[in-house]
Amino acid sequence: MSTDTGDSELSEFGYTNQLKRTLGSFHTFAAGISYISVLTGVFQLSYLGLSEGGPAYWWSWPMVFAGQLMVALSFAELAAHYPVAGSVYNWAKKLGNSHVAWLAGWMMLLASIVSISATALAYQRTLPQISSFFQFIGDGSGTSDAANGVLLAAVLIVFTTLVNAFGVKLMARINSAGVFIELLFAVLLVVFLAFHFVRGPGVVTETNGTGEGHAGGYLGAFLIAAIASSYVMYGFDTAASLGEESVDPHRNAPKAIMRALVASFVLGGLIILFALMAVGDIHAPELGTVGLQYVLTDALGPAIGRVFLFVVFIAITVCVLAVHTAAIRIAFAMARDNALPGGSKLAHVNKKTGTPVLPAIVIGVIAVALLLVNINSSQIFSAVTSLAIILIYVAYLLVTVPMLVKRLRGEWPRKDAPAGRFSLGRWGLPVNVLAVLWGLAMTVNLAWPRTEIYNATPPYHWYLRWSSVLFVAVFAAGGFAYYWFVQRHRIGVLADHAAAPSSSSHSQEVTDE
Repeated sequence: MSTDTGDSELSEFGYTNQLKRTLGSFHTFAAGISYISVLTGVFQLSYLGLSEGGPAYWWSWPMVFAGQLMVALSFAELAAHYPVAGSVYNWAKKLGNSHVAWLAGWMMLLASIVSISATALAYQRTLPQISSFFQFIGDGSGTSDAANGVLLAAVLIVFTTLVNAFGVKLMARINSAGVFIELLFAVLLVVFLAFHFVRGPGVVTETNGTGEGHAGGYLGAFLIAAIASSYVMYGFDTAASLGEESVDPHRNAPKAIMRALVASFVLGGLIILFALMAVGDIHAPELGTVGLQYVLTDALGPAIGRVFLFVVFIAITVCVLAVHTAAIRIAFAMARDNALPGGSKLAHVNKKTGTPVLPAIVIGVIAVALLLVNINSSQIFSAVTSLAIILIYVAYLLVTVPMLVKRLRGEWPRKDAPAGRFSLGRWGLPVNVLAVLWGLAMTVNLAWPRTEIYNATPPYHWYLRWSSVLFVAVFAAGGFAYYWFVQRHRIGVLADHAAAPSSSSHSQEVTDE
């Protein structure tokens, strides 16, 4: 067995490891797959895919997988070389420069916080379907769903904040147990649905007339529906972001990234396909309002359906836990470079829990605040989710684009890398090019100012329709302006986290101001 811990790369970045290496191969795999969380994503936004694209929206699933596979392969190669906390931030720094790195880290941190809020809202589409007890506000008719969803989501975020504050061991145990249950029941769900088929796989050619009224015909509808699939297959970089807490990360992180994405694609694709083949009425309006949750009770019966809905509840819980964990690592990675306000406080690792506690609390508070701002918005589900995905794709581009530039210059992959590490070899350039093109195309598609996503119900305002572009532009420009005029003058590895001068003579040690 390899004993390579990855500390040599930490010294290359100028760091000394203050986190505890306690996570094994399944823990890192579980972190990646729970962030993706096929049950969470499929059941949260299936209503959008079916309402906008009909059953044929299923084809967006393999499309998104093919594009994200290019990104995941690129990230796996990076993870084999640099399994470092705050993966996207530090990768951008190694491939580009400190300015690109800060923007990548900022966008990824913001995306992770928004993702916490967006994913936690999935409780509303699941818990009231299990029992009306969870409809604390209103009667579930739809007018009060946003407020009740915010309440349920806030409770979940409080839970994930506490778990992450208590340490990575507790998080890993809960996460791994949840992932095991999710994977087991995902397979069982596929089997159960297979015994209730009422139609053949040709159902995925039906559009239910969703292309009518779109300027581009069904293509226009399909691109909107594809957002439902785009939401699921990201976050695989989490396995690498936990690299400083993993055993043998150079081997485990790349494998975890690829296994998480492939397993999610196979299980998610089968669940969507088999659900469409098993539902009694393919034209049922509930498919476009409730989503696949309706199929569980319709095809499998109320009792069995509720059992699987309970598993979806578990999947949502560990998904938000994993997203929260990843956000903490991004914040920690930036803070120890003094790239965030209050860097020394945010980068402080609690000696008892072995984890940075303050970022867990700050991120949890911001995530809840983001929900409260939108508490009365009936469009909260699709709008907040879309914003989270856009930010993720932008952050990923800030890694894949500099990586492509390095390849074209002949500066990547590393020539001095130890033998045996994962490498794309001669496929590296075409994979990297496709990853960039895919990221650009999906960013445009996600940010496109569509009323169906950003202003689906009255009152109609131009700024709501353009909210995605405005949100990303304001936070990117505003954040980078703060960095450029204030924080960049303070950048440097904090003294408490700096490696010994002999192995890191290029690092600038600073203390937080």
